[in-house]
Amino acid sequence: MKWTHAPDIVFRVKFLITHLKLTSVLPPRVFCFRSSGSSSLATARIWSLPQIWQQALNTGPGYCLEVISEKFDRLDRDRQEKVLIHELLHIPKNFSGNLVPHRNSKHRRFHDYHHRVDTLFETLTTKSYE
Repeated sequence: MKWTHAPDIVFRVKFLITHLKLTSVLPPRVFCFRSSGSSSLATARIWSLPQIWQQALNTGPGYCLEVISEKFDRLDRDRQEKVLIHELLHIPKNFSGNLVPHRNSKHRRFHDYHHRVDTLFETLTTKSYE
């Protein structure tokens, strides 16, 4: 598997953070990559930097957003936008380096997760690719 920096995704993520008013997300600490050669079923994924690693590396929280080229690049732009929103929603409001899961202990499924992605997408008056 190979990872390369994805400046086009950085631009789109910064746009989404700003336009969706995700004020708790620090754009300089979200790093974007495009991977190829993955056997994953995922279209994209987000990687965290947990607190133990933050201490070991003497750094703050950060996230790597990876789009899997073979899947992500084939999607239409609206679907790509929704995938990026979905991944950004995994970043908690305290920007701690942890991740918000799809599931939690109270609900078998984070029931409004996909609805929230669609709702946020619909609030965009312009898209990151325009």
